[in-house]
Amino acid sequence: MGWGDLGALGEPSKETPNLDQMAAEGMLFLDFYTANPLCSPSRAALLTGRLPVRNGFYTTNGHARNAYTPQDIVGGIPDSELLLPELLKKAGYINKIIGKWHLGHRPQFHPLRHGFDEWFGSPNCHFGPYDNRERPNIPVYRDWEMVGRYYEDFKIDLKTGEANLTQLYLQEALDFISKQQASQQPFFLYWAIDATHAPVYASKQFLGTSQRGLYGDAVREIDDSIGKILNHLQRLGISENTFVFFTSDNGAALISAPKQGGSNGPFLCGKQTTFEGGMREPAIAWWPGHIPAGRVSHQLGNVMDLFSTSLSLAGLQPPSDRQIDGIDLLPVILQGKLIDRPIFYYRGNELMAVRAGLYKAHYWTWSNSWEEHGKGIDFCPGQSVSGVTTHTQEEHTYLPLLFHLGRDPGEKFPLSFASEEYQRAVERLSGLVQQHKATLVPGQPQLNMCDQAVMNWSPPGCEKLGKCLKAPESDPKKCPWPH
Repeated sequence: MGWGDLGALGEPSKETPNLDQMAAEGMLFLDFYTANPLCSPSRAALLTGRLPVRNGFYTTNGHARNAYTPQDIVGGIPDSELLLPELLKKAGYINKIIGKWHLGHRPQFHPLRHGFDEWFGSPNCHFGPYDNRERPNIPVYRDWEMVGRYYEDFKIDLKTGEANLTQLYLQEALDFISKQQASQQPFFLYWAIDATHAPVYASKQFLGTSQRGLYGDAVREIDDSIGKILNHLQRLGISENTFVFFTSDNGAALISAPKQGGSNGPFLCGKQTTFEGGMREPAIAWWPGHIPAGRVSHQLGNVMDLFSTSLSLAGLQPPSDRQIDGIDLLPVILQGKLIDRPIFYYRGNELMAVRAGLYKAHYWTWSNSWEEHGKGIDFCPGQSVSGVTTHTQEEHTYLPLLFHLGRDPGEKFPLSFASEEYQRAVERLSGLVQQHKATLVPGQPQLNMCDQAVMNWSPPGCEKLGKCLKAPESDPKKCPWPH
């Protein structure tokens, strides 16, 4: 979902009443970011509190390339990384993931090996349908074993956009919360639904109900589900003891727009880019009785902060044997403080930009290559900004492109290199970059190798269902990452 998809952030059709109410009852973050403009690395960052370049969720197959975890990826979340649920276990938490995992699908990367106690969902995105010969359909898991495959047992109608998955994910959430409340067990629920990712889907009662087409139908269903989850917490009498945070993994995918893509509001470009539209996210914190209603924060936040903030809520310290990039947002959320910190915008192995205060400096610009653009792949449709949305990788290390995001949130008017304002801001930002790079130890890249033999041919549990498929011979190759 994009920053501009919420009524509370100005979406004209105002079709997110529950999220808007959540914002009215809690704190709306206007300057909240993901750690990467793509799904898998941002999820790895959320659960480890570390930049993808540190936790291994990047590629060195090409400079500044976006990479994720399709079915043929060999790598995944390394055992050496400590995930939030692993740490919360020490404080007696029961942890569940519902929906998309996306941190590797081979057995060693399974979420139940990395701190989760329960899982209902899928290791990959709901792409398909596939023929189960060249490529298998994606499995859906309950805990350790698959319970079926997308398109076969979990239907998604690509013609109408109908699928019941969000309703299944909602019921899983309500049941899990009820169970933990009944046993007085502290819990962590990671509700990672994916209906707004192309191919977009919604259940029958939401189809055709939005001003925004099928994408809007999916947003309306997610919004309705979040309303039901919050109401459930209130009905069970545990809302004042439950911290809830809503955000997204990357900006709206404008390549799928307008039919299957959302809105990034006033921001430039979308998913896959390190412009604001790719990385600034809608974000709401809700905790009745603790967060004063109707708060709006300009704190620079990041999904990695949810790692540190959650540990703080559980009375735990972040691990001290590694660099943690997230900060504890509780002083911001509970006392309205502002913490001075930078935001780093990575694309693959390259630091593309940095923000501090209202200034953002681009050290590299690239939307995508001319070759890909020529095939109709456009991450910035209708938003060409000369010298900014470049189709070759442009380095600006010695003379960064600088924007004042307060006056120019759309990154359309770079500041004059000759101005005093430019000199002052760049001096500060470049100091932050030097400091960051001096201590950066990149992790072993996990997203370099692909192999058809590792796809979801025979996931655990396939024998019981008669759904095991024959894998081809192993033939590892470097993954091609064109973006």
